[in-house]
Amino acid sequence: MVHSRSRDGRKLRVAGVRTTWRTVDDGEFFCPSCGGDRNYRRRTGRRRLVVLGVPVLPRGDAGPVLECAECREHFGTDALDHPTTTRLGAMLRDAVHTVAMAVLAAGGSESRAAREAAVEGIRGAGFPNCSEEQLVALLAAVGADSVAMDIELHEALAPLAPHLAPPGRESLLLLGARVALADGPYTPAERTVLTSAGQTLSLCREDTERLLDTARTTLS
Repeated sequence: MVHSRSRDGRKLRVAGVRTTWRTVDDGEFFCPSCGGDRNYRRRTGRRRLVVLGVPVLPRGDAGPVLECAECREHFGTDALDHPTTTRLGAMLRDAVHTVAMAVLAAGGSESRAAREAAVEGIRGAGFPNCSEEQLVALLAAVGADSVAMDIELHEALAPLAPHLAPPGRESLLLLGARVALADGPYTPAERTVLTSAGQTLSLCREDTERLLDTARTTLS
């Protein structure tokens, strides 16, 4: 930016680069500056050299960027990789439901105590109308397809894990452990499911084993 001074000493802008922005899309995102869900505008721009307020030469493209409608800050489009608070809550509810279902499918579906533990965890996660009857019907639909259940478990947990602090990831695993232990010690199939869940939640094997052992000691 080039400046000069007027006779009264004020600074005058002689030349500089100005960006003209154009909105190409909009939506909702988690604003890193505001710390919450906000509307955004996806914008692209053209830079031009301006002399005495007159655009004279193009200086290339700018963006794309995301502009927060609240604070007006600009962010890279990778900010969309972080789910909104609303979306994160939905992902967490789905993860709790899937973990509980996977553990039940591994061997606890015949136990009323295990079903009650699963219903309690799912209701606490945000499905207040969940019932044993619903879980039994879902389990009947899934059947004994352990491969399909493992795929569903991975699809529910893998996208969520990067956005949860370690205590949040551990709480998901412990919920599954409580369902598994409601009717007695872990079965080999239940432990396999819980180990897979821990791995998908980016917990090391040692931490997974520690948490499962802690749950067993606490609930015994």
